[in-house]
Amino acid sequence: MTTKPRVKRFQIRRRSSPESAQPQETSSDEVVEATEKRQPTHAEQIEAISKEGLTARQLRMARRVAVKNGFEASSDYDAVRQLRAAGIDPFQRSSVVDLVAPDKDKQSGKRVRIQLPDTTKQGEVALPNPASQEAARRNAQEILQIQRDIARRRKRKLALLWTRLAVFIMLPTFAVGWYFYNIATPMYATNSEIVIQQAQPQGGGGGSLATLFQGTSMATQQDSIAVQSYLASREAMLRLDEDHGFKEHFSDPAIDGIQRLPEGATNEEAFGLYEDHVRISYDPTEGIIRMEVVATDPIKSYEFSLALIGYAEEQVDQLTSRLRADQMRGAQQSYEDAERRRSEALAEWLAIQERVDQIDPASETSARMGQINSLESEKQRLELVLQSRLNVDRPSEVQVQTLRDQISNIDDAIADLREQLTGNDGDRISLAERNTELRTAEENYNFQTIMVQQALTQMETARIEANRQVRYLSQSVRPVIPDAATYPRAFENTLLAFFIFSGVYLMISLTASVLREQVSS
Repeated sequence: MTTKPRVKRFQIRRRSSPESAQPQETSSDEVVEATEKRQPTHAEQIEAISKEGLTARQLRMARRVAVKNGFEASSDYDAVRQLRAAGIDPFQRSSVVDLVAPDKDKQSGKRVRIQLPDTTKQGEVALPNPASQEAARRNAQEILQIQRDIARRRKRKLALLWTRLAVFIMLPTFAVGWYFYNIATPMYATNSEIVIQQAQPQGGGGGSLATLFQGTSMATQQDSIAVQSYLASREAMLRLDEDHGFKEHFSDPAIDGIQRLPEGATNEEAFGLYEDHVRISYDPTEGIIRMEVVATDPIKSYEFSLALIGYAEEQVDQLTSRLRADQMRGAQQSYEDAERRRSEALAEWLAIQERVDQIDPASETSARMGQINSLESEKQRLELVLQSRLNVDRPSEVQVQTLRDQISNIDDAIADLREQLTGNDGDRISLAERNTELRTAEENYNFQTIMVQQALTQMETARIEANRQVRYLSQSVRPVIPDAATYPRAFENTLLAFFIFSGVYLMISLTASVLREQVSS
């Protein structure tokens, strides 16, 4: 009866063959040759491998390759030694079949001994090998030790993580919350809103670009920004301290040490506290200046707010006062100069009238011309009478001579009148010159009168324009005395501190990880 052999699991083990186990006789020459060619011991080989500087990853790979090939290694270095002794590269990732049959043996024609599984007869009971049991027990212990080591390492890392979180996040957040809930001095905030307005123009029409933005926030945006800058400046802080004792109020010993202003603080320190407790913002879309004044006392906060609004109103008046004064000053000066020139022209006209003894040149000329016309008419009548006397046969010489004398006298009178009008007989000034002087003085006076009227109109226009330049500060939201503390907001501030500390810890951890990775690579 033939028995069918059973195939056992293939394991590559270094065992001594039965033939080698039998004692053999060796000659003295062979003993000497073996002594001269003595190989290093296992301990020496392991020590040499440990000095090669192999990494933990290479050692783990060697252990896995040894397990796959059935080697029983007491350590990672022993696994490297056994694999090298068997001609297997412990660090090469290849299949077991390639490792068992090297190509160089095939090329050299050397006969390679193929290790196949042992056969057992059917019905034969395979007894457990004590060496295999010991190896399995040792492997189980090593695996258990590795698992415990991994668990212990995880616990240690988790404990270190919680310790770092507690030191860098939890404890600072708790300290901040403790300060805000138990130590921080309550602060009272007074809110107010002010808006700067401009006087509207008198006329409802007006298509000029200057009046395009009238009545909108764009018209007073520059003034609003200037007022905001002034209220947030050192000058406003110094005025507030001089008028209402800003430094003294925040130097009160009842305030906690973090928010209290030190005794004898400089203006720079006071200004830093002023920026934290007086918050001013400007909304360009609505043209509203919002102001929040924070103090330890609600009455003092209300007082500070009213004082700052008063300073803002003074600043608004100051912004346009110089412009309005310059406009009115120029118009007033022009009017005064025109009035003075008009007075001088009137005085000159009066002096000429007194000097020439004539008031109205037109009436004087008309009177002289009337006299000349009358004399001309009388002369023509007398000439007609004379002609009628001469037409008789025997005219009277006496009458003819009398008529001729009268006509001659009239001619002399007409000539004298014309001489007075146009001529100059020594010291006497002609009527034409006197009329010219009087007319010049009169026209100068009339011209200066027109100039006075124009200057008066210009001054009125400047006054209207100056009134348009006036800025008014209106309080859309008046300050009200607070009845409850506004600050500190303990919960919000504590939560914000938690997020800040968490972000800082996360940034530091990521930076440290990146640096550690760069150094180890």
